[in-house]
Amino acid sequence: MYPLRVRYQETDQMAVVFHANYVTWFEVGRTELIRHAGYRYADIEQAGLLLPVTELHCRFGRPARYDDPVMICTRLAAVSAVRIAFESQIRTRAQEDDAPRWWAGEEPPGELLVEGGTRHVWVNRDWRPMRLDRAQPELHAAIMGLYGGDARTGGREEGL
Repeated sequence: MYPLRVRYQETDQMAVVFHANYVTWFEVGRTELIRHAGYRYADIEQAGLLLPVTELHCRFGRPARYDDPVMICTRLAAVSAVRIAFESQIRTRAQEDDAPRWWAGEEPPGELLVEGGTRHVWVNRDWRPMRLDRAQPELHAAIMGLYGGDARTGGREEGL
């Protein structure tokens, strides 16, 4: 979970958050979740791994407005050795210490504003799909740990 406050530049003429900014916030959530696993995107990319978006969906409920405190809630929705899917919600501000409940599948606190997700594929610098469990076994194990699966057996890989 990642807290932020809506900045003026993120709003549009209707005085609500411009819709494309939610996609940026989904990316922030993914980045922070990977950081929580002990990795930085920059380090992953320096190791020759890229994680392009292959699918994006977003459903808008209630808008956020300038200066609203909000929380980006992101968790893993599905994982395999080659693909990964993230689920994100933007909610009214919640407490950061509620993150373990959200990752465990409980409903996070705060009113749901926007929900969506992204799907990705692990590729090398030549954009060829790669198996993360072979290319970076430690990273794969850390991600599987966040997801609740076992890296040795492949864990839960449904939905991809």
